[in-house]
Amino acid sequence: MDKKILVTGASGFIGFHLCKSLMKDNVIVHGIDNNNDYYDVNLKLNRLNKLEKDENFTFHKVDITDKELITEIFNTINPDIVVNLAAQAGVRYSIENPYAYIDSNIVGFLNLIELSRNNKIDGFIYASSSSVYGGNEKIPFSVEDRVEAPMSLYAATKIANEMIAKSYSHLYNLHTTGLRFFTVYGPWGRPDMAMYIFARNIQSGNPIKVFNNGHMKRDFTYIDDIVNGIKSAINNNYQCEVFNLGNNNSEELMDVIKLIEYELGLEAEIDFLPMQPGDVHQTYADIDKSIKMLNYSPSTGINSGVKNFIDWFKDYHSIKKEANNV
Repeated sequence: MDKKILVTGASGFIGFHLCKSLMKDNVIVHGIDNNNDYYDVNLKLNRLNKLEKDENFTFHKVDITDKELITEIFNTINPDIVVNLAAQAGVRYSIENPYAYIDSNIVGFLNLIELSRNNKIDGFIYASSSSVYGGNEKIPFSVEDRVEAPMSLYAATKIANEMIAKSYSHLYNLHTTGLRFFTVYGPWGRPDMAMYIFARNIQSGNPIKVFNNGHMKRDFTYIDDIVNGIKSAINNNYQCEVFNLGNNNSEELMDVIKLIEYELGLEAEIDFLPMQPGDVHQTYADIDKSIKMLNYSPSTGINSGVKNFIDWFKDYHSIKKEANNV
C-alpha cells in the first residue's frame, strides 16, 4: 500500500488502531485530531503517544471545522487518500448538545470532502454508522434498506454524510466509500461505550444501568475486524459505495454482561431502566456485500473479544487480576 494517508480522528479508538495497522504496512500516515474532552483526554493522549513513536506518523492538532487550518494541512501534506473518522460520537449526547454534531459531522465533513475534491485525492473513505437504520424492524440490516427514519440527530448527520458523499461522487467523480460501523469494541476502546461503562462500574462496585429492562441486542464488532474492513475499502477505493462493517451476529446484552462479569471475576449490580430516547432495540449487520466486494471476514467472536478487552482494561487501569469467581 504505497500511499500517503490522512486519518482524521487519529487519537480516537478506531483511528488509533487504523493508524497503527497502516504503519505496520510502512504507510506514511498523517493524523488529525482536536483531542476534545467529550471523554477522557488522557486516554486519547496515551493512544497518541504510542502512535508518535513511529517515524511514519505525523500528528496535526486541529479541529476539522477550522477550514483555514485544514486547508493549510491539505496543501502541505497533499495526501493520496483521506480516511475521515473524526466526528462527534454518541447517540445520547446528540440530544444534549446538538450543535456539536452539526459542527463536526456536517461542517467538518464538508470541509474535508470539499478539500479532497479540490486536491484531487484518489479516495475519500468515511465513517458512517449502524444508527442510520433507525428503528428498522427488518433484521438483519442491509445496505439496500431505506434509511430515512433516524432515531437521533447523530444518525441524521451520518445519513447526511452519505448523501453528501454520493453527490460529490456524481458531480466531481470523487471516489467515496462509506462504512457503517456496528458497535465497535476492544482494547483502547471508548469509555462512553456500554462495554467500557459496564466494566468500570462493575470493577468499582457501582450499579450498572441497563436499558429496556435488559431486552437489547447488539452486533458487537471487534476492532481488528473493523480495521481490516477499512483497509480493504482503502485498497479497493470504489467509485461510490456504502458497506456494513459488523460481526453478522446479534448478541443479547445480558449475555455480554455475564461475559464481562466472568472476565472481571465480579458480579454486577444491575439497575434495570426503560428504553432511552434515541436508542434502538436491536442492531444486526447483513455483511453479504462487504464479503463480496471487500473480502470482509470478521473473525473475532464475542467470547475472545470480551476477554481481550477486559485484559487490556485491567492492565490499563492497573487492576489486580482476580480469580474468576462468578
